[in-house]
Amino acid sequence: MDRNAVREAWDAVSKTYATQRDPDGSDAALLDELREECPPDPTILDIGCGDGARTLANLPDGSLGVDFAREGLDLARETVPEAALVQADMCSLPIAEGVADAVTAYHAVFHVARTDHPTVYHEFARVLKPGGTLLMTLPGGRFETVRRGWMGGEMFFSSPGRERTLEYLADAGFENVRTRTVTDPLGSNSEFVFADLRWSVRLSRPSTPLGRRFRCR
Repeated sequence: MDRNAVREAWDAVSKTYATQRDPDGSDAALLDELREECPPDPTILDIGCGDGARTLANLPDGSLGVDFAREGLDLARETVPEAALVQADMCSLPIAEGVADAVTAYHAVFHVARTDHPTVYHEFARVLKPGGTLLMTLPGGRFETVRRGWMGGEMFFSSPGRERTLEYLADAGFENVRTRTVTDPLGSNSEFVFADLRWSVRLSRPSTPLGRRFRCR
């Protein structure tokens, strides 16, 4: 499925997904650990925020939810009315460089074609501050498929595998990798990874004006 088809698929199933998945669980509890690692009053970007109940609602005030499905963002406005929201594709984030203390991406990246995953991880690195932390789902296997009937619709899933994902993260400048296995929204187990952006990554890039705190198209 191309990106427009994936976006349309999410628009079709967002309400069903929001009602069928559990907003609590041990993967949501990882956000407490993330907050402890952040400075006071952190700026956190939640990529693939959906309706916001699982992650964005548990992040500090001032966090930014990013999703490319309009239906998910409409639900998030009801669930987390105080949050800032942006409709965007994680492959090309309309956000200035080096603004985030942390990035979360729960069950999100594997809806992008695996050949584009390096681009996604470089985008995460670009928007993070030096030493900033990424918390994301770590796929366990290598796959690329469209699941028919998923949440009453269809959905695209793609992953290069666990080890290749860790290689992509390292190539994008992430280090100090820590993994956790926790329960996911649909009641099974998923592995998550914490990873910190190397300070040298930011130092090696040309500086650019930040403009607004969140620079959106």
